[in-house]
Amino acid sequence: MKREELVKQIKSKESYLCIGLDTDLKKIPASLQKFEDPIFEFNKRIIDATHEYCVAYKPNIAFYEAMGSKGWDSLEKTLEYIPKEIFTIADAKRGDIGNTSGLYARAFFDNMNFDSVTVAPYMGEDSVTPFLEFKDKWVILLALTSNSGSKDFQMTKLENSKYLYQEVLEKSSKWGNASNLMYVVGATQATLLKEIRKIIPDHFLLVPGVGAQGGSLEEVSQNGMNKDCGLLVNASRSIIYASSGDDFSVKAKEEAIKLRDEMKVYLSKYL
Repeated sequence: MKREELVKQIKSKESYLCIGLDTDLKKIPASLQKFEDPIFEFNKRIIDATHEYCVAYKPNIAFYEAMGSKGWDSLEKTLEYIPKEIFTIADAKRGDIGNTSGLYARAFFDNMNFDSVTVAPYMGEDSVTPFLEFKDKWVILLALTSNSGSKDFQMTKLENSKYLYQEVLEKSSKWGNASNLMYVVGATQATLLKEIRKIIPDHFLLVPGVGAQGGSLEEVSQNGMNKDCGLLVNASRSIIYASSGDDFSVKAKEEAIKLRDEMKVYLSKYL
């Protein structure tokens, strides 16, 4: 997906909502267990209920890998079911030496046709650039995450007085451009978004941590928005598990609408 297509969708839907499909067999309603593929049935109903209000879906690959070949089948069916105009993110957090990264890229871009994949930058440029060689595909590089352990390395101060995450942003932004490279910045780090925007003013940011993790959508929007919006704000559990009963898709829709309506306000206010 090209950048302009993503921006057009954000403007037409007045939304920058990404929904995480972190689908756990242990958490979905028992009534779905009668289906041949309960995971896909759950995802299908979530997509049916929410696709009008979001611009991206982000399956967390671990939830599918954990089930072996059945999980990969569920993932492929889910990906095929997502409307084509919606941006898709393989939340796989890959990254390895060049030839291996190239194979990971082929798996998610060629074989599964995801629009993007999350990548860990720890091994440096040659572990990331193979993903950037695919036309109209995106790398979403981990920069400043929302987990409590992020301070262990990402907030380490270097000899040049920069934090490690700042060094990652500055160096990696030269590997690609604002049309094929995004960054993960957690919503719980919203106060640092102004500083981040000084380093990467034009890139899109994938922002997890709103919803179940307690991040502020208003703070993220105020501090992180650029001229094209430049944000994909992810909510997973707060939407897909809004109800544990058979009304899960109805409640998911209500939560998606609630976030979309809040986003409409911020797009008008800050864009």
